[in-house]
Amino acid sequence: MKVEKKDLKKSQIELLVELSVEEFEPYVKKGADVVAKEVKIDGFRPGSVPYEILRQKIGDMTIIEEGARIAINKLLEKVIKENVTEQIVGQPVIDITKLAPGNPMEFKVVLSLVPAVTLGSYKDAKIKAKKIVVDEKEVERTLNELKEMRVQEVLVERESKKDDKVLVDIKMFQDNVPLEGGQGKNAVVIIGKDYIIPGFDKEMTGVKKGDVKEFSLPYPVDHYMKNLAGKMVDFKITILDVYERELPEFDDKFAEQFGLKKFAELKDNITKSIKEQKEKEINVTLEKELFDKLIEKTKFGDFPEVLIQHELETMMRELEHSVAENGAKFDDYLKSLNKSRNELALDLAPDALKRVKASLLIREIALAENIKATDEDVQKYIDGAKKQYQAHKDILGRLDAPEYRDYVANILTSQKVVDALREWNIESDK
Repeated sequence: MKVEKKDLKKSQIELLVELSVEEFEPYVKKGADVVAKEVKIDGFRPGSVPYEILRQKIGDMTIIEEGARIAINKLLEKVIKENVTEQIVGQPVIDITKLAPGNPMEFKVVLSLVPAVTLGSYKDAKIKAKKIVVDEKEVERTLNELKEMRVQEVLVERESKKDDKVLVDIKMFQDNVPLEGGQGKNAVVIIGKDYIIPGFDKEMTGVKKGDVKEFSLPYPVDHYMKNLAGKMVDFKITILDVYERELPEFDDKFAEQFGLKKFAELKDNITKSIKEQKEKEINVTLEKELFDKLIEKTKFGDFPEVLIQHELETMMRELEHSVAENGAKFDDYLKSLNKSRNELALDLAPDALKRVKASLLIREIALAENIKATDEDVQKYIDGAKKQYQAHKDILGRLDAPEYRDYVANILTSQKVVDALREWNIESDK
């Protein structure tokens, strides 16, 4: 077997593999055995057709094509192992380049490689962490949201007043022409709450069931619907029902509804929750700033297209999952952006490249600093996963697979590197 190695552009290499007639012959015979089992020829049982008769009935090419498939499957791993020292990414691209009866068989393998990474300085970036402050108004906002969740509503036969809920049908017009998307049934208006159209809730004050009210209001000049921004819109509102809303008091009894004894405990818990959320948001921002700086100082070789494409596909799957979790359809999401899948993928390409660079940077720093997850770290993670999925036997069976252990080790190693980078580069503001 003869193998020629050739460097290609964009971190790719090509292996040209040739089998002599003698080397290829055993695989041709194996190919004939496979084809013989699949072909029905009168007078012969499947798998017992003599080679010459099989050739006459189906031709040489079907047999040698099957032989080539068997040869490639058998030899590919060996060829790569003996001729490639670089780290491969993605799947090999295989193309049979010579295949004819009585001739050598040749196939080409194109492999994408992990780009070369030359680290710059990755310590002492001196990034300042912002101090986390929880404003009293933020706590009040959350408390009011909790209060709204516990509101009691009573249908009343009177004119509406502040804090009431009014159920209405809405029709909107501009120059006596109905606005597209401006018709709504059973819309809820809380009098005293801010709306997109300032003054709308005030127009709902002093109305009762069965009333029809017509009025005009200007849309804000900065409204996202540019065709309406700053323009006067006519409304025709039919009042369906009026509800008096009884909101609970902020006291210990209110806190008991959330499993706490004192209202002060509830406020403390809300403050801690807001602080934790802000910490998460700040951490995301700090890590982005950190990796932007480190990537600028790092030199990368050419990126194979397969590496960026794989990351793009991952990002698209993550986005689809996120949209689905919010109860929406991805096609509707694309329509709201006025983009096709390909156009959205094109927009995401720069971020995909950044993510790939960050991943390669983490990998290189792990090697440089000898940072890696221990067997104990990996086992602890897997044991936790087993507890989480103990009711799912199909998942449990995969958690002990060597591939999954490698996956977990990679995740934990990456997190250790990120933790170290934060310690080296981010100065906390106490």
